Amino acid sequence: MTEDIQARGEALVVAARAGDSKGARRGTDFFVFGKHIDEGIPFWEQAVAAGDAFSHYTLARYRKIRGDRSAADALYRAVADRHPDCAYGLGVLLKEDGDPEAAEWFRRGWENGRHLDCKIELGKLMAAEGRVAEASAFLMSDIQLGDIAVFGWSQLFDSVREAFDRAAAALDAAGDDEDGVAVVEALEALSEVDRHFADYPGLTTEADALYRRASVLSAQAAKRYAVFLTETGGEESWPPARDLLRRAYEDRCEEAGYLLGVGHEQRGELDDAERWYLLVAAWGKESPRWNLGFLYLRQGRYDEAERWFREIGEDNEVAAEQLARIAAIRAGDPVRPDEEDLSRLSGLRERAVAGDARASYEYAAILNDWRGANARYLLRWMEPAAAAGDAEAAYEVARLYAVLRGFPASDVWHRKAAEGGHPRACNHMGRFSEAHRDYQEAERWYVRAADGGAPVDLMLAGKLKAQRGAYAEAEPFLRRAWEEDAEAVHRTEAAGYYGLVLHRLGRSQEALEPLEAAVDRWEEDVSRRYDPDDPDLRSRTVRPKKVLEEVKAALSA
Repeated sequence: MTEDIQARGEALVVAARAGDSKGARRGTDFFVFGKHIDEGIPFWEQAVAAGDAFSHYTLARYRKIRGDRSAADALYRAVADRHPDCAYGLGVLLKEDGDPEAAEWFRRGWENGRHLDCKIELGKLMAAEGRVAEASAFLMSDIQLGDIAVFGWSQLFDSVREAFDRAAAALDAAGDDEDGVAVVEALEALSEVDRHFADYPGLTTEADALYRRASVLSAQAAKRYAVFLTETGGEESWPPARDLLRRAYEDRCEEAGYLLGVGHEQRGELDDAERWYLLVAAWGKESPRWNLGFLYLRQGRYDEAERWFREIGEDNEVAAEQLARIAAIRAGDPVRPDEEDLSRLSGLRERAVAGDARASYEYAAILNDWRGANARYLLRWMEPAAAAGDAEAAYEVARLYAVLRGFPASDVWHRKAAEGGHPRACNHMGRFSEAHRDYQEAERWYVRAADGGAPVDLMLAGKLKAQRGAYAEAEPFLRRAWEEDAEAVHRTEAAGYYGLVLHRLGRSQEALEPLEAAVDRWEEDVSRRYDPDDPDLRSRTVRPKKVLEEVKAALSA
């Protein structure tokens, strides 16, 4: 194989120097489809020096996947004027960085090479600015046979335009009739658009105008407008949202009071949160009772916490569990960190405001008990520690960006956290590399993730080693994954690869037990988690039933 790789690489470089683009493409395909990215890179570098455009494109892709975005930019940019794939790659790179120059490269890729993905990205950029009708018209212009991919995007943008028009017409009618119920119903059309705001932020301008109109006519609509503001705006949207919720509550919209409590609690304003929860709880609502119980529990105010959990009812399993926990604490059980964290908020915030990056992160981590629901508020507190090299903070920042659908930023922070040795971030980077078919890079990340000792990471590292035939290297990873967590679903997958590895290492008798366990549950635990129509995946996946047959045949012989 080593000799074949060398011969194919040299042929690729010769083709590039001779201007034989098809020959260079064949050489590149050998390395890409053969999963020899590490080996292909030095030959692509030589082909790039010879001016081969497709080698620019391929090397740029893997530079980007492996984290060197500036090198990818330079490689794409060098030939983007004459190579539509590179124009597209450069456009995507710039778009991920929020650079408006992206539109120019998408335009060139479409006009110079009819690159359909460039046309689609241009349409999406128009929609992101709120120009959905223009985006749809552009996508449907100058279409040819085979341009079917544009239709789905055009239909999406048409549906957004129709939803806005429907909401506006319904609001006109409801306003004329002064019908508060109809006003809220008119806003239902906008619920079809809500999920698109993160990807197309320009849509929020028109939506804001509609919500603002409705909020004047109905307390429920004012509450909906407040939710819209907090979900689509930055932290500066909280004061107007808070005022809307207060007004709605005064108009007897009790849910607005509950949302005020949530908003204050998410920001660490516990006295205000408590006041609003108590007001709404007096209306007989259950949600604020839960919030009060946990709020008091995490402040060490056990008598008050007990009262609210008892009001919910001891026949409720969760409430009974919390009452038992309170009784155990009173009997001397240690208080878990998550039960006392809120008492630290005030001091941590003071240190954070004074510039203590670690305190700032810890303050945000406590408030992140809301599972990222307050992600926009938390980012400004978490990012200083992440930027200073705190791997845990970088990982949490990555997760917050993912909640906000800021996936390019999420990937950047995941990489920073992984480079700092964070096991779960390393796992993320392994999956990211694997999704891009860069299995060698994925294996390296999974090995780093496995340093944390999680059985799933041990399995993934061992699996990729086994898939490339490094059975001796794979064995200790898969043995630990097989032995250390008997209840985990991923253990079945570990068993299949562990059995394969043992058999290939001449330890067929030992392979029987894991292979039999794998065969017994493979369909339920493994097959259904993967795409059966992915030929690359099928070619790489172990077939434990077949390996078990080989083992039995070898043992009987």
